[in-house]
Amino acid sequence: MKSIAVYCGASPGADPVYADAARSLARVLVEHNIALVYGGGKVGLMGVIADEVLRLGGEASGVIPKALVEREVGHAGLTRLFVVKDMHERKAMMSDLADGFIAMPGGMGTLEELFEMVTWAQLGIHAKPIGLLNVDGFYDGLARFVEHMVGQGFVRPAHAELLTLDASPDALVQRLMQRAVPGTAAG
Repeated sequence: MKSIAVYCGASPGADPVYADAARSLARVLVEHNIALVYGGGKVGLMGVIADEVLRLGGEASGVIPKALVEREVGHAGLTRLFVVKDMHERKAMMSDLADGFIAMPGGMGTLEELFEMVTWAQLGIHAKPIGLLNVDGFYDGLARFVEHMVGQGFVRPAHAELLTLDASPDALVQRLMQRAVPGTAAG
């Protein structure tokens, strides 16, 4: 596994535990020589994880829509910054660049990106592992809701199992590396 796309908040969240988790995940990525692919912002958890990856000597590639660069939220110090037309192009490029995906705490955009990758996996568009970094129980409610959808017959159990949930950045990355399908590495 050469790269992981991390979806996370453009806000730091209400508790410093989220930024601490972003720095911990950055450390784990660098220790495993895994490049960060993310939304290209310099604000919130996005900025925290990118800054820490760079500080530790890792690679950080951002993919940001032109409209967000113009609002001055683009990170100018990245290894690579791809400026794309819109959010659709951003998500497609992030998927192409990544060998796996992790959703950290975030808002509606984080969930939208996460569930697009889950949907693509269940449709067979990709076979890359998907994880939820469950910082301080952040995704407990979502995990229960996914179980509810399975129980109500809207989600197949195998599709619910596409999501790997763990509170430890190191354990989550290890589990995603184990689930990675050989030959799916990004170019």
